[in-house]
Amino acid sequence: MTGSAQNGGGSENGRQTSEAELSERRDRLNQLLATRDEAEQSAKTAESGNKSGYAQAMKLSSEFIAGIVTGIGIGWILDQWLGTTPFGLIVFLLLGFAAGVLNVLRSAGYVAEPEASLNRKKPDDGSSEKN
Repeated sequence: MTGSAQNGGGSENGRQTSEAELSERRDRLNQLLATRDEAEQSAKTAESGNKSGYAQAMKLSSEFIAGIVTGIGIGWILDQWLGTTPFGLIVFLLLGFAAGVLNVLRSAGYVAEPEASLNRKKPDDGSSEKN
């Protein structure tokens, strides 16, 4: 009988040990999964940062090229219409280049939009008219 009592106690003790081991394994797996999820999230963030960088570069370059092409087009049309063959093209090429640079600076945020400067409130200097 003592043997059977020891076996019964041993199996119950073994069950508790296995439950403790399973709980410990579950906790380790949860930690491992959390670490992998964090790594995947940081990788996705870095990847989306690269994609947004490429998108920004494409946007800026297309705005610059559009300014130049528009200037060339207007200059060529004016040259054909007025008969001033190289001069309109040269002048409007330079104006298109300047417009392209200005568009790039506005998109990058270095220069304010024209509407933003017009909508800015003027400080009240106390010289307002009273009725």
